Amino acid sequence: MTQSVELLLDDAADRDIRAQWNLLGDAGLPTSRRVQPSPSHAPHVTLWAGDLVDPADDQALPGLFVDLDLELVVGNLLLFGPRRSGYVLVRQTVASAALLDLQQRVVGTLRTRAYPGFEDGRWTPHVTLARRVGLDQVGPSLAVLAGSPPEILTRVRQARRWDSDRRQTWLLTPPTSVTSA
Repeated sequence: MTQSVELLLDDAADRDIRAQWNLLGDAGLPTSRRVQPSPSHAPHVTLWAGDLVDPADDQALPGLFVDLDLELVVGNLLLFGPRRSGYVLVRQTVASAALLDLQQRVVGTLRTRAYPGFEDGRWTPHVTLARRVGLDQVGPSLAVLAGSPPEILTRVRQARRWDSDRRQTWLLTPPTSVTSA
């Protein structure tokens, strides 16, 4: 199952992305909004994803996020795909030098193989709005989001780990806590 390292958006950007999830869901379109809300489900930028994180590497991760204070620009809409299950609708995150450096340090710390697209030099930073968007739903999805802000500025001060096997997240930035999905 999936293991990941993620950056969490500040409160204002989190609200903006959730509002976009709601616009899509309220229009009957695919959305990242959950039917049953979960404290572990939040808008985020995934720095690394794979099947396994070595426990020793897990111990090293918090050291990468000491004094994390990263300004990000969440920008234009993009589509990934097509895949068997359709397209993935995302907001591009501008790849600043600081963001790329952080992602490369995470990739270099985790010795287990990343999923394609998260390997060094192949990563496209983004925030997911919807998965499994059918070709016939692309136009309506874009129309629903037409009034959304073209850019969302966010300050990232929190990073977390997601473990889908245990359905848990925990912060890699102080204070460390665990929430169950």
